[in-house]
Amino acid sequence: MNVLPLAFAISLTASFEGGNIRTFQQPEPGHFVIPLPGETDQDGRNRQANWYYFRLDGVRGKPLILELTNLAGEYNYRPNKGAVTGDTPPFYSTDNRRWQPFPDFTYDAETPKLVLRITPESDTLWVAHTPPYTNEHLERLRRDIRGHPAFQEKVIGKTPKGRPMLQWTVTDPAPSAQRKVVWLMARQHSWESGTSWVAEGLVRFLLSNAPEASAIRRGAVFQMLPMCDPDGVARGGVRFNHRGYDLNRNWDEFNAESMPEIAAQHAAIAAWAKSGRPVHLFLTLHNTETAEYLDGPPAPEGSAVRELGRRLSKLLEEQPAFSASRPLAWSEATTTAGKPGRMTVVQGLWRDFRIPAFLVEQRVSRHPKLGRQPNIEDRLAFGRQLASSLWNAVRQ
Repeated sequence: MNVLPLAFAISLTASFEGGNIRTFQQPEPGHFVIPLPGETDQDGRNRQANWYYFRLDGVRGKPLILELTNLAGEYNYRPNKGAVTGDTPPFYSTDNRRWQPFPDFTYDAETPKLVLRITPESDTLWVAHTPPYTNEHLERLRRDIRGHPAFQEKVIGKTPKGRPMLQWTVTDPAPSAQRKVVWLMARQHSWESGTSWVAEGLVRFLLSNAPEASAIRRGAVFQMLPMCDPDGVARGGVRFNHRGYDLNRNWDEFNAESMPEIAAQHAAIAAWAKSGRPVHLFLTLHNTETAEYLDGPPAPEGSAVRELGRRLSKLLEEQPAFSASRPLAWSEATTTAGKPGRMTVVQGLWRDFRIPAFLVEQRVSRHPKLGRQPNIEDRLAFGRQLASSLWNAVRQ
């Protein structure tokens, strides 16, 4: 997208990694109507519009009205008014590093549209659905942790655009066959930037000099898939990979051409499982708008997996940045009965390997424990605490 010159020497652009808007209208000076482009899947269905990220320059002291439209969508083939609502005001920043919730907004549920008002005190204003975490953020993290004796990285595949799919191993370098094994994945959906902040908080803690981190490294192996859709993150995508496929569906029916991300991840997990090494817990991190919960696989009542889920659920509830909006639940065999390509990673790994896989969703709306929307510091802190929760769940 090119820089778009506006009145009063204001310019608007999304021509940077993760940026996402395509066009706008200007009914009057300082008032901009921005239809969100959204994305659909490979069949042109399940439209999602809950990612936008753009920058305005030349705005110091100028009253702005930013009207976000074209919000309606579809989830699991059920139409809705969209995930951008009055419960999910965006974040803004003056430096693209420190982010805070938008101060003044109104939501029209009938249209629907979200109207933002601000008079910036700085010359530049960044706006995003949630605080962004791009491939550039991940590269900075990689530079920081590369060379740590407890950290290893390998490339397990390539995306449709040729970006590397990464697998990280975090554990004490001293050999031990008795360690618990935890797998963790983040960013199956590119808009869910909070999951990457959580993953960064977790890995930085695990590689720290904290006594608890050292103890966890001695007792556990963490296998991490830190960026599951780098193509989507780069282009400012929402929910689907470069070829239109949902990477948290299709775990029952995927191929290396359309979904090389799933193919690479599944192959890495299969190689681990088929070698006879255990997986004591698998967790995929997600964000949603107003809900927060833990879901487990379709394991039978009375099984050890159900007890594991109850332990993890209790440990999560003890954290200051987690407040379940509903009780721990157990998934069905698939999300859409009778339709191929609808299994999540949790369902697919249970079917293929009986791996105790779980999904955790965290809200981006106002958090009941925090009394505000979660910010970057909250996500990093949750990641640190999550490392402890996962360890305590599997070592019992």
